[in-house]
Amino acid sequence: MARPDAPDYAARWAALKNIPPFLAMVWRASPVLAGTMIALRLVRAVMPVAMLWIGKLIIDEVVRLIALDARPDTLAGWWESGLVHPLTLLVLAELGLALASDLLGRLVTYADSLLQERLVISLSIRLMDHSAALDLASFEDAGFQDRLDRARRQTMGRIPLVNQVMQQLQDSLTVITFGAGLIAYNPWLVALLLAALIPTLIGQMHFNAELYQMNWRRAPERRERDYLRMIGATSDSAKEVKIFGLNAFLRDRYLELAERFYAENRAINRRQLVAMAALTGIGTLCYYGAYLWILGRTLTGTLSLGDLTFLSGSFLRLRGLIEGLLSSFSNMAAQALYLDDLYRFFDERPAIASRPDARPVPQPITQGITFDGVGFRYPGAERWAVRHLSFHLTAGETVALVGENGAGKTTIVKLLARLYDPTEGRVLLDGRDLRDYDLDQLRAAVGVIFQDFVRYAMSAADNIAAGRIEARDDRPRIESAAERALADRVIATLPAGYDQMVGKRFAHGLDLSGGEWQKLAIARAYMRDAQILILDEPTAALDARAEFEVFQRFGDLSSGRTALLISHRFSSVRMADRIIVIEQGRVQDQGTHDQLVARDGRYRELFELQAQGYR
Repeated sequence: MARPDAPDYAARWAALKNIPPFLAMVWRASPVLAGTMIALRLVRAVMPVAMLWIGKLIIDEVVRLIALDARPDTLAGWWESGLVHPLTLLVLAELGLALASDLLGRLVTYADSLLQERLVISLSIRLMDHSAALDLASFEDAGFQDRLDRARRQTMGRIPLVNQVMQQLQDSLTVITFGAGLIAYNPWLVALLLAALIPTLIGQMHFNAELYQMNWRRAPERRERDYLRMIGATSDSAKEVKIFGLNAFLRDRYLELAERFYAENRAINRRQLVAMAALTGIGTLCYYGAYLWILGRTLTGTLSLGDLTFLSGSFLRLRGLIEGLLSSFSNMAAQALYLDDLYRFFDERPAIASRPDARPVPQPITQGITFDGVGFRYPGAERWAVRHLSFHLTAGETVALVGENGAGKTTIVKLLARLYDPTEGRVLLDGRDLRDYDLDQLRAAVGVIFQDFVRYAMSAADNIAAGRIEARDDRPRIESAAERALADRVIATLPAGYDQMVGKRFAHGLDLSGGEWQKLAIARAYMRDAQILILDEPTAALDARAEFEVFQRFGDLSSGRTALLISHRFSSVRMADRIIVIEQGRVQDQGTHDQLVARDGRYRELFELQAQGYR
């Protein structure tokens, strides 16, 4: 995605269109909390003006009382005369407003923290759900990773915008009430304020846009910087970092990126400091010009001391409020630019999805799976991963795919599970294109364990239940899957058994060997209990004997299912009904182990090369 040199003023103003849908998201996160926040802030908005006006009345009343010719000499006398009763009521009213303002402030803080937390939860859930719906190809694209990284940051980074928008609403109403009071005395006071503060708004918007453009442009470098910081201090890479002495290299590369980011950020902030200091100075001069006018009118008797207090206080508060509003409005426009990152991510749509008239997956599958002239290229790649690929998997048959690295075996699995669609040709299930079937049902019918399976930092039971997570509470099913995969022997050694946290990410977690992790992953495939069972190099971390046991059991337990297994160890795939040899993305040969060894072909060559290692 192209990155702009800098958003122009039109783009910055246009970005404000993001605020209404953002507020809609806030409302959906918690209508009760959002409504409460609005009500509390509306009440707080009029309280500053009310308190300042009561202060004016108190001063005017005090001036009136001390100007009386016959006035009491003691406080008791003042009270007994009844002259101070109106003043007392005014003071009590001011006290009540002060106490109410403090209480409302605390309620606003409380409601705001709860609302922000609900918004974080709501946005995070939406981000996770939307990510799960997108294509695998998206996650293998660096540009998408940048967009995802920016969107993920916005789920937390834009949370202060909730309070900012609410505060803007509150301050706007306060400005209106203060402005009405100033206009009643002299409309030019408000005009003078606006003329002084508009340049500050423009300057603030300019520098906010510069910072946004920098963050946009630096997204790939920031991801690299965060990656370097992670691998420089994580258990997954600690052994190699120490053995290969990588710390200095990782540290220096991180420092290079961080310093480059810091230098650009410092330059922008330095320019902002100089420019904003000058613009703010203009506002200060305008304020004191208005203040001198108020003092002059008071000295000539046009204004009372209470008016002087009210006007000077109102002007000072109004200046601060308008300056804050303009700055907040500018910041809000900048925040809205960042919201573009979130909305662009949510606007992404998967290319692989169920058709409106999608068919249910056959129960059971009767004919099998056919690759009919299939060709596929990964997005952005020039080389075909597979091309002119044709073969058939009969329902209930166990087939092994063999071939060298890069031959296209894993690509075949991804196409079969419809993680990708073919670039050309078709993949058929019971004679119909996979694209004709409901996608969720199709994937539910396929159980795949890849070589790079996920090691979940969860309990051993949950690692297995991930294969059919809706059956997470079915402990007998989990134990049965573990027994099938020989993972029950691993779990028997754990202090808490199936409830033991595995992995070292969290406290009390126990790490497992590569082979032990793989047995849990294989149990995940059995947990799925799918019609089509696929093991893609699932035993790479097992020794030869353990792999033989796993595959022997796989052969027994996959009876009646369509099973596909991939392994580099040719001795382990002999139990398959049929072996398909893949070379350079197409079928080179196929048959039983004995048939393929008897031929003078690629399979025999690779088998003998591997066998020499055991002699």
